[in-house]
Amino acid sequence: MGHELLSSTQAYYQVGEKRRRAAVDRLANHQFDRHGNRVWREAQALLDHEHTRHALGQVSVPYGTCGEPSNVQAGGGACPFRFRCVGCDHFRTDASHLPELKGYLHDLLRDRERVLAGSNLEDWARTEALPSEAEISRVKDLVRRVEEHLEQLTAAEQADIAAAISAVRRTCGGRIPGRGW
Repeated sequence: MGHELLSSTQAYYQVGEKRRRAAVDRLANHQFDRHGNRVWREAQALLDHEHTRHALGQVSVPYGTCGEPSNVQAGGGACPFRFRCVGCDHFRTDASHLPELKGYLHDLLRDRERVLAGSNLEDWARTEALPSEAEISRVKDLVRRVEEHLEQLTAAEQADIAAAISAVRRTCGGRIPGRGW
């Protein structure tokens, strides 16, 4: 709308259910599981199910959504796996979370270097604080696969995805859930 700050537009502009649903429709065909494999949504029945699940059967977690029943029932505050989302089959993400996933990867790599450089840590503390190579590899692979998928889209499809991401971010108050949210 031409405002310098998103909050200025948000004061009077709201994304309605129809626009949110259209954005979810666009992004549903571009979802990835924790392995970076595309989760195909081809039938209208599956898309309708996705809208219902979006409203009822999932919660926002860092970098995506969770469908683990006990965590959903607790509103996202009772993950039985200590919020190790990228290692869980209940986790889903889409292109709207790509900037946060890249930031998370950067944080993991930075933390690894910081812990390895620390000379004041006992071995057990270093082991606990050190991000695992498996997690770093998983996040790196997930980011790569989402980026490769986006690169294979036509310019028109990329524009649709960008518009959908923008609409989703507006409904979240300009924020996509990040680490610790």
